[in-house]
Amino acid sequence: MKPEAAFSRKTALVIGANGVIGGTLIQHLMTLPEWDIIGVSRRGGEDTPQVRYVAADLLNEEDTRDKLGNLTEVTHIFYAAYQDRPTWAELVPPNLAMLVNTVNAIEPIAPQLQHISLMQGYKVYGAHLGPFKTPARETDAHHMPPEFNVNQQQFLEQRQPGSKWTWSALRPSVVCGFALGNPMNLAMVIAIYASMSKELGLPLRFPGKPGAYHRLLEMTDAGLLARATVWAATDERCANQAFNITNGDLFRWNELWPKIAAFFELEAAPPLPMSLDVVMADKETLWNTMVEKYELADNSFQDVSSWRFGDFVFSWDYDFFADGTKARRFGFHDFIDTEQMFMDIFEDFRKRKVIP
Repeated sequence: MKPEAAFSRKTALVIGANGVIGGTLIQHLMTLPEWDIIGVSRRGGEDTPQVRYVAADLLNEEDTRDKLGNLTEVTHIFYAAYQDRPTWAELVPPNLAMLVNTVNAIEPIAPQLQHISLMQGYKVYGAHLGPFKTPARETDAHHMPPEFNVNQQQFLEQRQPGSKWTWSALRPSVVCGFALGNPMNLAMVIAIYASMSKELGLPLRFPGKPGAYHRLLEMTDAGLLARATVWAATDERCANQAFNITNGDLFRWNELWPKIAAFFELEAAPPLPMSLDVVMADKETLWNTMVEKYELADNSFQDVSSWRFGDFVFSWDYDFFADGTKARRFGFHDFIDTEQMFMDIFEDFRKRKVIP
């Protein structure tokens, strides 16, 4: 490979730049010398020498076109945005609209557009609805709609023929990493819950459904997912393909939970089903006291709260895992130990002064 080919400039447009997935992807791209990076989110961000941020309301077609319509240098769209809504049906219109508005703004003005990367998840397999076929495979049939992940992929599949660009769809399990103000951050849920348990002099109890404590699960490290995302977007073998992306191991909470408790120097008491969204509703004062007492970073209670998502994950009293061998067959061989992943993330939270 010629040197100029190895480092031909690429420009990443990361949609959802402030989330766990998008933020970690940007951090990974910053280590790759051939990439220029543009991060897009509703809030925008502070520009650095390597990353330019754009604030855009992707639900608004005109604002999206105004804010993104001059980014003619974009070669890769990494789509990792998400809008939460109360019901599955209500999730479809906003999440489909944001992707459509992004593609409509970029495709006509970016002649070098090569690839659109779509972030999905196990909702494609109906994992959120109840017990589903495991291990889930990329070839599994879709379930009864509504499902915005499927609608988004179908949009790209219908748009791609005759285009110079290709697409890929990444399907991680629960993604763990660092981000504040994120509605889906399991590692943050556990870290804040454990820290508050310790502050109150309580043991650490698994709060989910009784059966969930004993089922098989898997996770996806945000850093591993970032590496897989760039791989799928730049390896021509991955054109127009979907991939399950997992850490590569399975676990049960009944084995991991006592180890998490030990990290926080807590005893692990027997599980007790309770809604974190309910029992944490009155804990803002406690959190503010802890921030002052331990000189933590000034993060609001809302920014570190993902209690509804914690309740969701801890309610899975059925096996929750997928077959990750397709990615390996296509050339992605990274893996990570899930127990070590959690411990590393908790250490990172401490270094960032998010938790004591």
